[in-house]
Amino acid sequence: MPKFIKIFSWGLLISFLGSLPLGTLNVAAMQIGIQESVAHAMYFAFGSLLVEMIYVRISLVGIDWFRKQAVMMRIMEWVTLSIILALAIGSFIAANKAGGEAKNVFLNNKMNRFLLGVFMSAINPVQIPFWFGWSTVLFTKKILEPVNAQYNFYIIGIGTGTLMGNAVFIFGGKWMVNKIANSEHYFNWIIGSIFAITAVIQFWKMMRKKKEAGL
Repeated sequence: MPKFIKIFSWGLLISFLGSLPLGTLNVAAMQIGIQESVAHAMYFAFGSLLVEMIYVRISLVGIDWFRKQAVMMRIMEWVTLSIILALAIGSFIAANKAGGEAKNVFLNNKMNRFLLGVFMSAINPVQIPFWFGWSTVLFTKKILEPVNAQYNFYIIGIGTGTLMGNAVFIFGGKWMVNKIANSEHYFNWIIGSIFAITAVIQFWKMMRKKKEAGL
């Protein structure tokens, strides 16, 4: 059992720390929590972490095949970039409407938040090389072995860590909005800026990858 606890702890730690840097999913979860409800934000988080857990399971048995699908990966990158830009624009539009309290137009829909989390996580290719790299390290260090029981504890730890990381953004954002007057107006500008910067970085990485590949 200590072996399984160790594997669970590694998955949780890597996932939690990996969820803390500002990114599309955790910032979107925070914005949903601020503009809708904590429950909707948690549904979104559960949807995104479910896909992440599935990707990790795939990465443990067939990541080489998946990464070789270059065309599919490029399409996913462009779709992700488009969504990030839409979120940025939506946040800026919301900041300029109704005193900054309007909802991000991209999130202003009736789509189930769990399904929205599934969709946004599914087309986010960044997590694939991230988990492939970390799993390789754990295999090399003999911390993780090709055993299904270990895989299960590893994936459960990853899901728990991702949920904890998203909770920091969801509850932290909600707390700050409740403490600061007119804070939702500022948050829309801040969140829009974060998405805009993320889009620029994403585009730069895509262009650099294209140049390195000689395309």
